[in-house]
Amino acid sequence: MTRLHVQLAAMAAVACIALAPLVLSPFSITLMNYIGIYSLVAIGLALLTGVGGIVSFGQAAFVGVAAYATAWVSALNGYSPWLGLVFGVALTCCVAAILGVVTLRLQGHFLSLSTVAWGLAIGFLFGNVDGLGRFNGISSIPPISIGSFALVSSDQIYFLIWGIVALVLFLGYNLLDSRLGRAMRALRGGNILVESLGINAFRIKLVTFVIAAFLASLSGWLYAHMSRFISPGPFDAGMGIEYLMMSMVGGAGSLLGGVVGAAIVTLLKNSVQDYLPLIAKGASGQLEIVAFSALFILFLQWARQGIVPSVARYLPKIQRGRPPVAPPLPRRAQPAPGELLLKVDGAERRFGGLVAVNKVSFDVRSGEILAVIGPNGAGKSTMFNCLTGALRVNKGEIVFAGRPITRDPQSRIARGGIARTFQHVKLRPRMSLLENVMLGTYARTSTGLFAGAFRLNRREEASARHEALMQLERVGLGDKPFELAGNLPLGNQRILEIARALAADPALLVLDEPAAGLRRQEKLRLAELLRSLRSDHLTILIVEHDMEFVMSLVDRIVVLDFGSKLCEGAPAAIRSDERVQEAYLGGVA
Repeated sequence: MTRLHVQLAAMAAVACIALAPLVLSPFSITLMNYIGIYSLVAIGLALLTGVGGIVSFGQAAFVGVAAYATAWVSALNGYSPWLGLVFGVALTCCVAAILGVVTLRLQGHFLSLSTVAWGLAIGFLFGNVDGLGRFNGISSIPPISIGSFALVSSDQIYFLIWGIVALVLFLGYNLLDSRLGRAMRALRGGNILVESLGINAFRIKLVTFVIAAFLASLSGWLYAHMSRFISPGPFDAGMGIEYLMMSMVGGAGSLLGGVVGAAIVTLLKNSVQDYLPLIAKGASGQLEIVAFSALFILFLQWARQGIVPSVARYLPKIQRGRPPVAPPLPRRAQPAPGELLLKVDGAERRFGGLVAVNKVSFDVRSGEILAVIGPNGAGKSTMFNCLTGALRVNKGEIVFAGRPITRDPQSRIARGGIARTFQHVKLRPRMSLLENVMLGTYARTSTGLFAGAFRLNRREEASARHEALMQLERVGLGDKPFELAGNLPLGNQRILEIARALAADPALLVLDEPAAGLRRQEKLRLAELLRSLRSDHLTILIVEHDMEFVMSLVDRIVVLDFGSKLCEGAPAAIRSDERVQEAYLGGVA
């Protein structure tokens, strides 16, 4: 399947939606309008929850903020609904930004529970503020007008609703395929991965959160002016859960899934309301909820990934050609060979009463490969995390390229020229090899939200893609750039991590046990790659456990034992050192 087939399918879908009012009844058109309005919220949740990994139960509150804002502007104060749109969007985004700053630093279920809390609080305000009509709501909301033409009936506002949905899908897919979109997709890999790429994880979370709120505000504006009456009911916590269900049914992380999920949940809910009383005489609204919930559970058992991802598995993969050659990205000035690049002076890291790193000092010079070794519990990983900013030392100083980085956050250290890999591979398995490596170019590029959504900086995107392809070729993975990273064996995944780090154009490449879990041939291939990188004058710092791998590769070795520096020297000297034999090699020369 080619991109042309995808474009033709999209055009056919647009044509079907455009022609629907010609064949549908007024009730069906109204139902389609609600599906479109709900789709906007579900698309936002696909970005927030499916892509960014932030589970929110409070999106209905954002819909309500915009709906009440535009109702207050247009119905209570007599201004244009278009002014209500501006006010509603601005107010919703400001509320989302404030709530995001307060809550997005929480982790796991604490973050999800916080969305329930502020969702309930905002819903409480809707029903208890006199100026908003309390539980009586606000009526006589004027219709949206385009010039002198008022969109009064369902078939008139239909095209505005679905036009906005189509535009949001187009811009959303553009965004996900941009620099910012790749950073959003990396969030599910954890903050340490994101920060190690030079990305401010909190800022990306906040941007994603506000984007989802923005889409909810569009939904609220359309809802208010289509229904012409609002009350607190449609914006309560129950509706927030329903929006999340729509996103899950369609497929978490799929923008198109947001539309499909909204359609399925809305139609299923409507069918239960229509047919359940015929099956169970005298059925109440509570029984409708039970029946709907049971159907939802059965549905998720059948398609746990959601409709769109489940169907997509059986469709032919899109065939993509190699991107054209583009101008290279700017490269950083590399230090001269032999120049002092990294200096660690008296580094100490404590965890309560445990001293994990005890006054360790060493330096790394440009162009060399230095290994930090030691038995389990020696403090290697802690020292590694202190160097890259994942942890901060309690005492001592770390200087990189002549600048102290002891107190710098991890993302700033990464942008300064230190790129790392991980002991336990951290890749985005559902992103291609090319996309994973393009993540490494984040700090070298600058395309923002609007430029990414509207594809205004194609030149920089092409350069980032060219850089990623070049690094894949460099490490021997250039023959399959569009393969999913999760399909690679462990050895190639470790190589892919190195390619991603190289795409950052680092002055210092830091590898955390790169040979762990590899077979002998894979280790030989990795060692050959690292030697070729050294021949390109790249400085490499390795934390490793495999003595055979290290001894045949590095220029110097620093040995740690119980958090302290035991010795330092050339591989031959370290191998013959009795202290190393006793602490690390078990007394065997």
